[in-house]
Amino acid sequence: MRFSTLEVCAGAGGQALGLEAAGFEHEGLVELDTACCDTLRRNRKHWPVHERDLNFFNGKPYKGKVTLLAGGLPCPPFSVAGKQLGEKDERNLFPAALRLVEEIEPKAVMIENVRGFLDDTFKSYRADLKRRLQELGYEVDWTLLNASEFGVPQLRPRVVIVALQKEYVSYFKWPDKAVIAAPTVGHELFDLMVERGWRGAEAWRRRANRIAPTIVGGSKKHGGPDLGPTRARKAWAELGVNGLSIAETAPDQDFVGMPRLTVRMVARLQGFPDDWAFTGKKTSAYRQVGNAFPPPVACAVAESIQAALLKLRQQAAA
Repeated sequence: MRFSTLEVCAGAGGQALGLEAAGFEHEGLVELDTACCDTLRRNRKHWPVHERDLNFFNGKPYKGKVTLLAGGLPCPPFSVAGKQLGEKDERNLFPAALRLVEEIEPKAVMIENVRGFLDDTFKSYRADLKRRLQELGYEVDWTLLNASEFGVPQLRPRVVIVALQKEYVSYFKWPDKAVIAAPTVGHELFDLMVERGWRGAEAWRRRANRIAPTIVGGSKKHGGPDLGPTRARKAWAELGVNGLSIAETAPDQDFVGMPRLTVRMVARLQGFPDDWAFTGKKTSAYRQVGNAFPPPVACAVAESIQAALLKLRQQAAA
């Protein structure tokens, strides 16, 4: 059975890499941000990348060709860091995603968003979303997953919404948590911290003995290449990391003080492979990393969806 996907709001490829690892082939990736599209094209020349506004993307040519419609829809409408305008926010793309579900009729839908989506403020919105998907022939469930539960050295709680055509629902179960605990920041980044011979790297590794707080990518309107607001930077400081900005390189041999992270270090904390290159200048590259869905989490959910689709087919064959 061939598993194919159309991914919307693809960003810099975090979810796309996870889907690829789970065995899904990309029929298309839709993303509006030019820097993200450049990153996708640079790393996977064979992926069909469509640089356009999701509100005007036509899904009809994909009907019957796509197993899974996936996407990390914009989080600002539901983020506690914003005004939580929800459906009133112009950046809300749930209506566009629902239109694509209707046009494409995929067997499954997978949408990632921030924890704020589960707030009481959006109770009626969630009910309406569930009703609309049920009208289209899907049963819906959502849960909160922490990236650290899947081997990513970062907390990063994210809501994942999964909708399946009704015949597959009884075969779906959420992925199991990893048996082995996620590595600490010090363990995960030591080789990158020491690559220019920093003498203080070993002491830093011992201090950075926990997983990272949630990495914050920021938006084009607000924030630069830093590791988040005051509370987040305090948590980073406890790990011996200066969160005020992002460094171009690892500390040199005689560096004294708290080191800053490079884009590559942050990408590793998000679960990206080291050979995944981010285009653009430092601020743009960091934003791409910080807004990503960690590939290992996306892979785990995609494998659970795949298993549900296979089980029905196997039962039918038996």
